Amino acid sequence: MQRKWLLIGFCFFFCSLVSLAQPPQLDTMQLSLPQAEKMFLDSNLQLLAQRYNIDASRALVIQARLWPNPNLSLAHVLYSGTLHKWFPTHGDEDETSGNLSQLILLAGKRNKQIKLAQENAHLTEYQFFDLLRTLKYTLRTDFFQIHYLRQSAAVYDEEIRALDQIVKAFMQQEGKGYIAEKEVIRIKAQLYSFQSEYNDLINQINSTESELRLVLQMKPNFFIEPMVDSSALSKLDPGQYPLTTLVDSAYNNRTDLQIAKTNTAINQLNYKYQKALAVPDLTLDLGFDERGSYLPYYYYIGASMDLPFFNRNQGNIKSAKAQIANTQALQRSTQATVEENVSNALRKAFNEQRLYQTIDPKFFQDFSRLLHEVVLNYQKRNITILEFLDFYDSFKMNTLQLNTIQFNRVSAFEDINYYTGTNFFN
Repeated sequence: MQRKWLLIGFCFFFCSLVSLAQPPQLDTMQLSLPQAEKMFLDSNLQLLAQRYNIDASRALVIQARLWPNPNLSLAHVLYSGTLHKWFPTHGDEDETSGNLSQLILLAGKRNKQIKLAQENAHLTEYQFFDLLRTLKYTLRTDFFQIHYLRQSAAVYDEEIRALDQIVKAFMQQEGKGYIAEKEVIRIKAQLYSFQSEYNDLINQINSTESELRLVLQMKPNFFIEPMVDSSALSKLDPGQYPLTTLVDSAYNNRTDLQIAKTNTAINQLNYKYQKALAVPDLTLDLGFDERGSYLPYYYYIGASMDLPFFNRNQGNIKSAKAQIANTQALQRSTQATVEENVSNALRKAFNEQRLYQTIDPKFFQDFSRLLHEVVLNYQKRNITILEFLDFYDSFKMNTLQLNTIQFNRVSAFEDINYYTGTNFFN
């Protein structure tokens, strides 16, 4: 009886070890590109955080519109050394004074503050759309890359399965003299090589899946299976839009260019504001003094202003002027980059399109059909091991190249979308 319980306990222990050694199971979620983009817009936390920045910058515009508050001061005798009384309040014993002052901003400082806040709000909005453009590019590129990597992985899986069956069949005939040992070793070496390459490919898929899940804010236990409309992709044509149209769209819609222009505008406004700060502000006073003046119940009005003898904001004005030159240079650099990006992306798309058009649509189907025939012929000993392995290696390389060509072509169209800031190709 005791031995029986020990056996049961050992079985549970062994099963627990096996379950711990297994990789976590993932739930597969099929997504089309429009579904993925909608999920991205609804749930991405980086976009949500940037939206809060927009709200915060708009609130600063409200703050800039506010006028300075008036200042009210009141004073009363606390202790009379003559009368030796605390807080006298009767007749000639007390003294009360009051003052109301209002700061008046001169040289248009308030309007300049408002314009600065408005431009900063525009800058935050452009930063939001630039983040949106970058994350959307990452999403679409990862989406297509996973699709074509999975197609390559399927080829590896099929070849590994076929080689594994051959190895098992050879192992059953081991020692009978039908199969040379060196031939078995060659097949095993090819199998191990494919398994290693397949493992690297799976790691690449998992890494891209991880990045895509982060963009979509999905839980780690989901595996995304992209549903790609291959017929729509095959109709993409880089000659559909002329270069001038693409460049004009980039100048109008590239958010990084808009950011550069806005930074220049902000520094120009800041320069004007710093010059305005050199002009002293005016303070108006209205006051009352009960007994502290040369006559009782003294009412007065006054004005005060700093004299700009020493500090005329010279350093800040000079710094603001230098910042204008800095952002103007960066703006010209961004403008030069825009046209180069678009023209280079279009050239790349034409090159990838020409390469894609050289592929025979029946190529993959013919190769897949021949693959099974080659396996059967090798098992029947109609072809040598060198011919068999050469065909397998050729099939793998050609399939990988075909998927790479297709992905590079789609990626080139995504580059055009990214560099123009417009979804010309969907």
